[in-house]
This record gives sequence, C-alpha cells and structure tokens, in this order.
Amino acid sequence: MYKKNRNKQLAFSNFNQPLGLQLNPENRWVRKAETIPWDAIEERYAKLFPSNRGVPAKPLRMAFGSLLLQKHIGCSDRELLEQITENPYFQYFIGLPGYQMEQPFVPSLLVEFRKRLTPEILGDINEMILEYNTSNDDDDDDSSGMPSVGDDESSSESNSGTLILDATCAPQNIEFPQDINLLNQSRENLEHIIDEMCFAYNVKKPRMYRKIARGDYLNLAKCKKRTGKRIRKAIKKQLQYIRRDLRYVDEFLEQGMEPNSKQLERLAVIRKVYEQQDYMYCNNTHKVPDRIVSISQPYIRPIVRGKAKSPTEFGAKLDLSIDNGFARIEKLSFDPYNESEVLISSIEQYYERNGHYPERVLVDKIYRNRKNINYCKLQGIRLSGPTLGRPKKDSSVDKRIEYIDSVDRIEVERAFSLAKRSFGLGLITTKLESTTRSSIVLSIIAMNVEKLSKLFYAIFTIGFSRYKNGLDSKLVFSM
Repeated sequence: MYKKNRNKQLAFSNFNQPLGLQLNPENRWVRKAETIPWDAIEERYAKLFPSNRGVPAKPLRMAFGSLLLQKHIGCSDRELLEQITENPYFQYFIGLPGYQMEQPFVPSLLVEFRKRLTPEILGDINEMILEYNTSNDDDDDDSSGMPSVGDDESSSESNSGTLILDATCAPQNIEFPQDINLLNQSRENLEHIIDEMCFAYNVKKPRMYRKIARGDYLNLAKCKKRTGKRIRKAIKKQLQYIRRDLRYVDEFLEQGMEPNSKQLERLAVIRKVYEQQDYMYCNNTHKVPDRIVSISQPYIRPIVRGKAKSPTEFGAKLDLSIDNGFARIEKLSFDPYNESEVLISSIEQYYERNGHYPERVLVDKIYRNRKNINYCKLQGIRLSGPTLGRPKKDSSVDKRIEYIDSVDRIEVERAFSLAKRSFGLGLITTKLESTTRSSIVLSIIAMNVEKLSKLFYAIFTIGFSRYKNGLDSKLVFSM
C-alpha cells in the first residue's frame, strides 16, 4: 500500500548529480518540475491509500512524472524506462534523490500508474497545477508588479474574460474496421477458446474446418475488386462458422465446463459482434446501435466528424475549453453526443473557478441552439455568431466583432493541433478503457505544463533583463 511521504519538495540543489557532470539548473525539465505542486498533490494522493500494510507504493511524483515524460517523448513503456535510466534530468523530474544506474521500476508498473490515476484524479491535478502557478504569480505581482497569467481586466462582480469551447476526437490505434475482418477475428478467437477448454477438461476437439474457413476469408481479403455480392457471400460464410462454434461453446457450458474470466469477457464481445453482424446482414443495412469496431477494445465507437480528411474517426470524443490560455476537458465520452449539451455546464464551471461569468463565449455554430442562446442572454454573456432575427441595416459593427471572435477562436484549434502532434492525443495506444481515458487527460496536462514552463521562464527573463537594465542606467547616471 501507499506510504505517506511528508518530506519537503525535492529541490534541484539537493539532487545528487552524477560524478564529473554538472547539470544545468535552467534545463527545461527542471523548469517544468517547478511548475507542479508535488507536495500538495502527494498529500491528496496519499489519502487514497490510508493503510500502511504491505509493500509501499511508488510516490506520486514518480508515477505522475513518468507518465508526463512519456507524453512528451511519445515512446513505449520499455523505451521510457531506458530514457529515464540514461537521463539524469528525467530522474530529477520523477523525484529520485540522485542519479542511479538501475531502473527505478519495471515497465509493467506504468499500467498500474494509469489505472490508479483516474481521469477524475488527473482532472483535480490539472486544476491544482493551474491554481498553483496562478496563485504564485499573484503573489509575485504584489512585489514585482509583473502581470498575472490569470488576471482579468474587470472586477469579479461583472462578467469578464473569454471562454473558448470546441470538440474533437482522440483516434485510437486500431485497424480500420471491416465487417469481414471482425468476423474472421471472432472466428479465430472462438477456435482458440474451444482449444483451451478442450485441453483444460481433456475433451476431444470438435471438427471446425479451420483451413476451409481461413481460405474463404482469404478469397475475399486478397481480391482486388470486391463486388457487393462477393462481400455479402463471404460474410454469410463467416457468420455460419461463428454460429457453429458458438453452438460448441454452449454445449461445453451445458456439460459443466467453465471458461476463465478473460474467456467469458471475450465470448460476450463475440456474441455481441455476431448479433450485430447478423442483424445487418439480414436487414441489408450498415447501421446498428452501439456498433463494435474492435474485438480487443469493444468500448470504442465510430464518431462521425464530417471532416474532409476522415469523415468518421474511431476513438473518444471530448470537449475542450480554453480559459486564460490553458486547456481543460469538459466532457469525455466514447459514445457520440451533441456538443451543444456541454456549453451550460462549461460556463458554470468557469463561474466556480473565477467567481464571475465570462464576457464572451467563442464556439461553433452547433452550440448556438435556442436553449444556449437564452441562457447566455440571461447571464449577460455574448455568444459568438450572428444574432437571431432580421439582420440590421448597419451590420459593419457586427461583422467586425464576428471577425475578431473567429480569429480568437483559433486558439482552441491550435490547442487541438499541438496536443495531437506533440503530446500523443493524435493516436492513443493504450488498450483498456480506463487507461485510455487517463492517457487523454494526461495529454492535456502535459500541454499545460509545457506552456507554463515556457511562459514563466519568459516572464522571469523579461523581468530580470528590465531589472538589470535599470541597475545599469543608475550606474551610468551616477558616473
């Protein structure tokens, strides 16, 4: 279980550096580590493991820091451990007291880290990071006079600030789903399950004609020109093979044979796939509710986006909000939903964070339904887009405001592009539903940490240069 750690946050000066190597205190990983409130997060994380019995768990800084490193590097679990072992800056970032030659943990432990750090916990950590840096910046403002990241132009009594909201899809790393491929995978999985059950209970294997079934699949898979009639005929054969194998499994269950938990889960998925494919074949359609597109990851659903590059994507759909330049996930779901449902809850979350409503909300046209427009009008919020009713005679002001809103709304599109190109949101490689959700939230946190480290380093550099120039001018004046 987790052993509570009440030591002070690891400082770079206390890090035991390797012999003969002087580390740079201005390194980017040192700056990123300073933007994260490790002690506060560690204390909150320790409450989830109140017992002190058993083997102590790894510290949160090691778990959370390793996952953030993986999002920045974009590598596998094994490669991440190799990188941590070779790089002393990485070892400082994950909280090791000094440089060491051996790996701090085994690669399989990263899966447990993702399971423990649920999306809810990661969402709280993201808020703690943003609040920590904003509060620190506010404290610095009182002494240095430098601007704050979370500063609003007006007081908390009136509406101020801008909330940008948009939706996107985080594609999963799966092959493009085709009916014949799903049926072939289901048949092969059924054959493997039947083999294991026969071996476990010492029962003779039933005749399943594997080579014939495989040949029927390859006749279509290797065909260059696939006609609708040929595809339908191949699907019918695979459905018959699966129906026969499922009958064998049912007979084994009636005889008292019990498959293990993993086999039961896979059997449930295969039965669902067979029902959906049989329904589409009998009704000559390609649509079915909650369609399964992956045997190994049955929670993934097709998300129709309507984009020119990929009209349909396979992964999780999420709404991302931008407040004061930093991103937050407002909703995350594997089932398709209408983005307009998220607007009101996102504005209420903005009110809880800042104590006032935003002055304007920049969204797409799909968010502008009558319910959302009336809500924004009641709260005194300007919703981007054209007003309802007859257009005004002098529409030059409206066109100017609409142009400014469209330019400012590009910030959320830029956040989507950055998260997908640099922080792993463009291709999610995790397998489980829980770890996939955590991986998506980690991509957003990594993007915020990257922006915070660059922003405050720039503020510190500008402030130091102004302070130095001020001293130099005094010296020149005194001479």
